[in-house]
Amino acid sequence: MVCVSNRLSRVADHKARVAGLVGLMPVVELPVASRQDEEHCLGLVLAGDVVAPVPLPPFDNSAMDGYAVRAVDVASVPVELPVAEDIPAGRTSLAPLEPGTAHRIMTGAPMPPGADAVVQVEWTDGGTSVVRVDRGVAVGANVRRMADDVAVGTTVLRAGVTLGPAQLGLAAALGFGSLPVRRRPRVLVLSTGSELVGPGVALEPGQIYESNGVMLAAAVREAGGEAELLRFVPDDVEQFHAAIAPRLASVDLLLTSGGVSAGAYEVVKDAFTGRGVEFTKVAMQPGGPQGAGRYQGVAVATLPGNPVSAQVSFEVFIRPALRAAMGFATVERPTAAARLSAPITSPAGRTQFRRGAYDPASGQVVTPVGGPGSHLLSALAISNCLIEVPEDVTELAAGAEVAVRLLHGE
Repeated sequence: MVCVSNRLSRVADHKARVAGLVGLMPVVELPVASRQDEEHCLGLVLAGDVVAPVPLPPFDNSAMDGYAVRAVDVASVPVELPVAEDIPAGRTSLAPLEPGTAHRIMTGAPMPPGADAVVQVEWTDGGTSVVRVDRGVAVGANVRRMADDVAVGTTVLRAGVTLGPAQLGLAAALGFGSLPVRRRPRVLVLSTGSELVGPGVALEPGQIYESNGVMLAAAVREAGGEAELLRFVPDDVEQFHAAIAPRLASVDLLLTSGGVSAGAYEVVKDAFTGRGVEFTKVAMQPGGPQGAGRYQGVAVATLPGNPVSAQVSFEVFIRPALRAAMGFATVERPTAAARLSAPITSPAGRTQFRRGAYDPASGQVVTPVGGPGSHLLSALAISNCLIEVPEDVTELAAGAEVAVRLLHGE
């Protein structure tokens, strides 16, 4: 049942409410290597330990292009040795190295039985039938020993690690074609408003180009989720329900923007009233009107319609919930302490999130960008942080220390 309250909710309380809506994503097996249009492991969280089934390297091999020798045969140089074999990388059958001879060998090729060192080609004349060795080597020189990197049975990746290029390369080197991961949350991003039109359309009086859906879908993807964008849903409850009905079964979260304020034609609030979504006003600026709950078993988060309000709300409430659902150990953006370059004011009793330009190279100074208005999208676009002003602070002088939430990174 809906509860529409005039009491302001604290930011932390609404954040916890949203976080509780989206549980851990199911574990799926996804390929280590895939085509661009396929699901893949990159950037996801490993859901189980990876134990090495084979050693790395899997056999003794040459670290250099050169000649496999016995170190004793090149102890006194210069010396000439007959070249008995060529060993390219990938060769599987090997003739033993006889004393007093050399095998020409390539980087990564297996060491022949009887050889205990490799003379790099730069220390020879490069001969193919007979090679002159000008500098000797010690036993083990330029040889990568089997299991020197990883022994069989070693746990090489722990559950909870984020899979980047190096982790996927290691898994591939050990012969894994797929890995268990927490799948990406599937988010239906719904943009409402009869005034919205798409690009390329001439604006009529009272119309605006739709931007929130584009912005929020991109934010979902940047956070690691999958986004389906449903745009231009008019301010009509029946059409709203008709638009979302066929899509609910396939999503983990319905994310809306607009239609949640106190005026007339608030289609999101009207559509979900009495249907499991709680609407509230959060003590924050921008982004006061919020909603969260479940509709037909699907998690729903409703954001305000002003573009800066919507994006700030996403950063504060939605992004951490999506990251937690994917199993990331760190779900929040990085923060830093900074000094204000100019004074700012903030409304009493509300946490303010001001756009800012943070420059750690200039003594960790942050410069407010634009004003507090929730329509100032251009200021958000050139900002790299949010300046967080606590709810009990109404004025901050230039030089005051503030916390900034960086808009890049984990």
